[in-house]
Amino acid sequence: MTDTEYPPISEQLDDLESAREEGRRKMDWAAQHMPICEHVREEFVAEQPFAGERIGMAMHVEAKTAILVETLAEGGAEVAVTGCNPLSTHDDVSAALDTHENITSYAKRGVDDEEYYAAIEAVIAHEPTITVDDGMDLVAAIHEDYPELIDGIVGGAEETTTGVHRLRAMDADGALEYPVFAVNDTPMKRLFDNVHGTGESSLASIAMTTNLSWAGKNVVVAGYGYCGKGVAKKASGQNANVIVTEVEPRRALEAHMEGYEVMPMAEAAEVGDVFLTTTGNRDVIVEEHFEEMKDGVLLANAGHFDIEIDLEALDDLAVDRYEARDGVEAYELADGRKLNVIAEGRLVNLAAPVSLGHPVEVMDQSFGIQAVCVREMLENGDEYDAGVHDVPDELDKEIAEIKLEAEGVDFDSLTDTQHDYMDSWDHGT
Repeated sequence: MTDTEYPPISEQLDDLESAREEGRRKMDWAAQHMPICEHVREEFVAEQPFAGERIGMAMHVEAKTAILVETLAEGGAEVAVTGCNPLSTHDDVSAALDTHENITSYAKRGVDDEEYYAAIEAVIAHEPTITVDDGMDLVAAIHEDYPELIDGIVGGAEETTTGVHRLRAMDADGALEYPVFAVNDTPMKRLFDNVHGTGESSLASIAMTTNLSWAGKNVVVAGYGYCGKGVAKKASGQNANVIVTEVEPRRALEAHMEGYEVMPMAEAAEVGDVFLTTTGNRDVIVEEHFEEMKDGVLLANAGHFDIEIDLEALDDLAVDRYEARDGVEAYELADGRKLNVIAEGRLVNLAAPVSLGHPVEVMDQSFGIQAVCVREMLENGDEYDAGVHDVPDELDKEIAEIKLEAEGVDFDSLTDTQHDYMDSWDHGT
């Protein structure tokens, strides 16, 4: 295995002790509001299901993620973790994680591309037996650069829409050589994390970064998948006029039936005040759109990678660019119009200066799924061939039931007679 010289976060910070204290403070606050992870952690501490395992993680290293990392470590695993976005790490949280005897954290905010991938290689140097990814960069690096490690990997789990898209493309090409759970695609993730998490946190991050209101603005939401639905729903709740752009006819129709305006981006570009991309695809807003936009528009991205807004084309059009506000880059065009890009076009709810990611309660659900998926992969890994796998439905329900119990919400169960009826085919009119 390769030697890596990339240092853990504890060797990169000046005031390490105060960073650790502040990181732990953030984590303690998150933990108070994460009853699912607390329930799972107690189980893991008692049963030590990950003893002797090495878990490699590339995630958004902030307080909520840190609770997942610790949950896995306290289940007996040696965990190596780094960031999955150059601007989403909280250095103090990373430093707090690095104090745990079972955890090595390489995540650091503001790294360049070379450092970003060096940190991923540092995680891979631990020779993980399980991978936990957000965006698939870790899986891709292992397959491309360290295929000799694949035989020692039981499986993995992938957190986000973009990562699952990449994994499914890789699987279709026959290039994915170990099993990975598509955590993003399970109901407990999509219905809450993608809808409520992305919707609330993206709008909150933009509002805090700009100090501007949503009320009365034309908000253009690119893409009406689960994330786009959440953004549209929450923006509408803030009294914005929501416009949806889509390429998939059924989703476009769904948005129309929900009461939103639906139009091509070329038309939306002329009337939008705020543009928020949620597609996971590239070149969603491009030069022809910039040329039509109003002075002062806000451009932001809630997809995983910074490719949805063509910033190279915007830079070519601009005669000047400057920091209009912390986290807001103004691009001034030849005719005097200014187009404002938030958080460099990166994942706005994690990369903006004051962003905190999804609400704690939402991520508790997603990370609970991640934790039990890791457990499932280690307990029953032989049952899963190489490729992308849906999360077993009973695991998804397990997390929902833990959450309902924590919330004090009771719900009905089917009677034996109802079970029999639902399982039979011979009950006619």
